[in-house]
Amino acid sequence: MGMVRRLDEEYDYLFKIVLIGDSAVGKSNLLSRFTRNEFSLDSKSTIGVEFATRAVQVDEKIIKAQIWDTAGQERYRAITSAYYRGAFGALIVYDVTKHTSFENVIRWLNELRNHADANIIIMLIGNKTDLEQLRAIPVEEAKSFAQREGLFFIETSALTATNVEQAFQIVLGEIYKMVSKKSLASSENTTASSVAGVKGGKTIDVSSPGDDIRKTQCCSS
Repeated sequence: MGMVRRLDEEYDYLFKIVLIGDSAVGKSNLLSRFTRNEFSLDSKSTIGVEFATRAVQVDEKIIKAQIWDTAGQERYRAITSAYYRGAFGALIVYDVTKHTSFENVIRWLNELRNHADANIIIMLIGNKTDLEQLRAIPVEEAKSFAQREGLFFIETSALTATNVEQAFQIVLGEIYKMVSKKSLASSENTTASSVAGVKGGKTIDVSSPGDDIRKTQCCSS
């Protein structure tokens, strides 16, 4: 089996990933860095919704990531349910130099849990590590928050391209793991209820955060 086929034309899976977080944390630059290897210091605020795609290889499969980016402003809240529909992964982005953007992560997380699929793979991203001297959120603080909430976590710099590739690769890899486990289970004729146990796939039952109950239906568009 030669891997000669053009990456942008053929793919085995298409996964929608949403970028969320406050305004000016660098969502659009993370998107352009990953999909086009571009960064713009004077990028304008995103208006409405934009998306870009890029194909990567995971486990000998070609996975096309369709990454959606939206304005962090309140006035675009009306688009939420359509924005989240069919998303397999979400990146919640904050700016390591802006404490309010980190405080608001919990609000974005709640919105995600209200609108997105219960099995969605979620990664917390602390962006702008190139501004180390202005850091307001210690790595450990963000890491323990992510652990508590069952999220993946990484720090990035869209400006220097640090960890941007890794962030998307991890999320795509985890989505692929979840989806291939599911198709394996369904091909073995097992019930849907056995297809759970995915990291990050929390239920929306906030009354018992310690419980490890998983929603079984996944990825319905």
